[in-house]
Amino acid sequence: MSNSVGLVSTQYAEFDVELPLESGRVLGPLTLAFETYGTLNASRSNTVLVAHAWTGSAHAAGFNTPDERKPGWWDDMIGPGKVLDTDLYFVVCSNVIGSCYGSTGPTSINPRTGKPYNLTFPVLMVRDMVRAQQLLLDHLGIDRVLTVIGGSMGAMQAIEWAIHYPERTRSIIPIAGTGRTSPMAIALNALARQAIFNDPMWKKGGYRPDHPPADGLALARAVGHISFLSDVSMNLKFGRRFSVRDGMFDFFGNFEIENYLKYNGRNFVDRFDTNSFLYLAKSLDLYDVAWGFDSIDEALGRLACPSLWFAFTSDWLYPPYQTEEVVGTLRRLGQPVEYHLIDSDYGHDSFLVEPEKFTPMVVEFLQRMTAAG
Repeated sequence: MSNSVGLVSTQYAEFDVELPLESGRVLGPLTLAFETYGTLNASRSNTVLVAHAWTGSAHAAGFNTPDERKPGWWDDMIGPGKVLDTDLYFVVCSNVIGSCYGSTGPTSINPRTGKPYNLTFPVLMVRDMVRAQQLLLDHLGIDRVLTVIGGSMGAMQAIEWAIHYPERTRSIIPIAGTGRTSPMAIALNALARQAIFNDPMWKKGGYRPDHPPADGLALARAVGHISFLSDVSMNLKFGRRFSVRDGMFDFFGNFEIENYLKYNGRNFVDRFDTNSFLYLAKSLDLYDVAWGFDSIDEALGRLACPSLWFAFTSDWLYPPYQTEEVVGTLRRLGQPVEYHLIDSDYGHDSFLVEPEKFTPMVVEFLQRMTAAG
């Protein structure tokens, strides 16, 4: 397709460093998996850093192989003439540390032992992920990005960029994010954790890669998946319909929503590592924009660059009031902030399902940022 970035290769940057973490531990050496789309301009001023969500990867657009069935996870956003126009912008997406898609994580070999880290991997905060991304920008020779954009955990990364590395961040676009993870979101992750811990195949993180705790991880993913949807979207897509093979009085018969959750859970086991799932869930639970500051005002007082925020009416994982608390504080502090509440029935996943509802504002914002130099 003419508006596709086409075939792309995932690249790997190696860093012989010991990265200091918020926990007080260090992590290194590091590998960061990343992909780039478009061309860096002569002034090196057109970089858009895309930050992925919980189980995302560096593969945001295009195809890694000619026979790949599905393009990168944000392909409808990235490419010639698209929202993140690769004729205008140099788009970079890196896999976060702690993940299992090429960056250093629990599945990586610990150089001190010669064995996979598993549960000896350090607990990470979102801020640590951003600290590692800085190394990648240095590697690419980029001092400053035009914007950092991302949804969910990607929104958290964007916020951290603006607060902790203001000299490198000209603007941010947090989508469906929060300033701190709520007790309800933590509770849902706690259920997901218990599903994995109770699977005898988990073996306290020491499972064989070819024999993961499949039942536990599938159930954990189902818990998460419910939180990404909404009551309205589940009614629209499934209603109260039974599986065509099952009857109402078949004890093991399933509603269509049950089959959907099972199907997605099983597929997820084939593509994601269990320990990485747990570590990133912990990073989400720990997220608090005010961590390390005396107050949220002190933290957000550092967010001085222009920011464009989106929340979605049916999102009950990170509901609009959580974004509005951050936006309200920024406005009270006199910071340049723009906020849009998008009417959508698709819950937390709205930013992936109905991007056309907010992307015109993104295009216009990026044009303004580019014109401002």
